[in-house]
Amino acid sequence: MEASHQKQIAVWLFICCFMVAGMVVIGGLTRLTGSGLSMVTWSPILGWFPPMNQEEWLTVFSHYQKSPEFMAVNFDMDVEGFKGIFWLEFIHRLFGRTIGLVFLFPFLYFLFRKQIASNLKPKLVFMFILGGLQGGMGWYMVKSGLIDDPRVSQYRLTAHLGLAILIYAYMLWVGLGLYNNSKNSSASYKYPGLSIVSTSLTYLILITLLSGGFVAGLDAGLTYNTFPLMDGEWIPEGYMPMEPAILSMFEDVATVQWNHRLLAMITLLSVIGFGFYALKLELSNNIKIIIKLLLAMVVVQVLLGIFTLLLTVPIALASIHQTGALVLFTISLVLTHRIKY
Repeated sequence: MEASHQKQIAVWLFICCFMVAGMVVIGGLTRLTGSGLSMVTWSPILGWFPPMNQEEWLTVFSHYQKSPEFMAVNFDMDVEGFKGIFWLEFIHRLFGRTIGLVFLFPFLYFLFRKQIASNLKPKLVFMFILGGLQGGMGWYMVKSGLIDDPRVSQYRLTAHLGLAILIYAYMLWVGLGLYNNSKNSSASYKYPGLSIVSTSLTYLILITLLSGGFVAGLDAGLTYNTFPLMDGEWIPEGYMPMEPAILSMFEDVATVQWNHRLLAMITLLSVIGFGFYALKLELSNNIKIIIKLLLAMVVVQVLLGIFTLLLTVPIALASIHQTGALVLFTISLVLTHRIKY
C-alpha cells in the first residue's frame, strides 16, 4: 500500500473517530435531558425520517404513551412536549446511521481500488461489525427502560458507552499507525518501561470513565453534592451495604459515587507522577508536548467533575465533563502510541 493511500485511509478513520466522539457526547445529552426513552420502537433500516405531519406525530406519541416513562413520569405531557424530548433521541440515532455510511462508502471505494493492504482489511471489517453491534447494544439498553421501570439499566448503559469507546480507540489506534507509518520509537528502546506505564495509565483513565457510566446510570451525581466529604464523612456511612458486597460497586448510589471519586483522585495523582517523571527524560519535543497536555487535561477534568457535583449536575457542565473524559482518554492513547511507535 502506497504511503499516500495510507494517509488517506488514516484521515478517513480520524473523521470517523471524530463522529463517534460526537455520538458519545450526543448520547450523554440524551441521558441528561431525559430524551433516551422517547422512541419506543427501533427501525434500523427504515428509521431515517422523523414524523412528517401531525397525524404521524400523534401515532408516534401514542406509542410513547404506552411506555412506563410516560405513565410514571410524563403522564401530563402533550404531543408538543413530546417533540421536545423526541428530537434529541432521533438525532442520536440518525447520527449513528450516518456514521455507518461515512464508514461503509469510503471503505468500499478503497477496497475496489485495491488501496487497502491485506493485513488492514480484517481490521476495517471488524470495525464495521463493531459499529453494527453498537446499534444493537443501544436498542438493548433502551429496551431495559421500556418494561416496568422507566430507567435504563446502568449495566447496559455502561456497556453501550464502553463499546463506543472501544470502537473509537480501535479506529484511532489503527489510524495513528497508518498516518505515522509506525515503527518502534527511540523512546520505547531507551525507556522500555515508559510504554508499560503509559498503557497502564490509559487503562486507568478508561476504567474511571466507565465508572462514570454507572454514576450516570444510577443518577448518583444528584446525591452527596459536597466535596471532598460525602455527608460529612470521608467514606459515606453504609458504604458497600449490599449482599454480596460486590453488587454495591454497581448498584448502590453512595458506593458508586465514592468509587468514581476515588478512581478520579488515583488517576489525577498517577498522571501527575508520571508526567513529572517523564518530562525529566530525554524524549522528543512532540512527546513532551503531549505529556504536558495530559497533565493540564487531567487537572481540568477533575475540576469539571467537582463543579458538576457541587452544582448538582447542570446539563451543560455535565456534558462538558463527559467530553473532557473522552479528551483525556484520547490524549493518553495518542501519547502511548507515540511512545511505543
